Amino acid sequence: MPVTIRNISPADNAALAAIIRNTFDEFETVPKTGTVYSDPETDHLSDLFRVPGSAYYIAEEDGVILGGCGLFPTAGLPDGCVELVKYYLSIAARGKGLGRTLMEQTFEGARQLGYKNIYLESFPDFTKAISIYEKAGFQYLDKPLGNSGHFACTVWMLKPL
Repeated sequence: MPVTIRNISPADNAALAAIIRNTFDEFETVPKTGTVYSDPETDHLSDLFRVPGSAYYIAEEDGVILGGCGLFPTAGLPDGCVELVKYYLSIAARGKGLGRTLMEQTFEGARQLGYKNIYLESFPDFTKAISIYEKAGFQYLDKPLGNSGHFACTVWMLKPL
């Protein structure tokens, strides 16, 4: 059965929280405080993505959540800019092009919502993700935009849509 890309639902919350936290656990040098790992919303992502101007896309195969990627109108971002957020795949789902598919869906969702730029925050330790961002046309910034609350992130990137 092929992978399905769909919008988030409350039934996805526990699986997504586990995927996100397992990713951080893989990278022992990445801080957990000041990141999505410690955000209380991580356990209730479907509630978070009810905010107007946001969207979250789930990749699912045979009823198994493989990962997700979202966009969120983070406070303090410039007009026309949205943040790419909570972009994580399970270990089993990586290396198959699924991440790229999810990111492209997120770009398209951002365009449909009228955004002109997409911003993200990450860590240098997430080398494979950084490489994907670079290939997708993200450019490095010298400092963060907006107020995500993720003060531990040290990589900031922006891409025109």
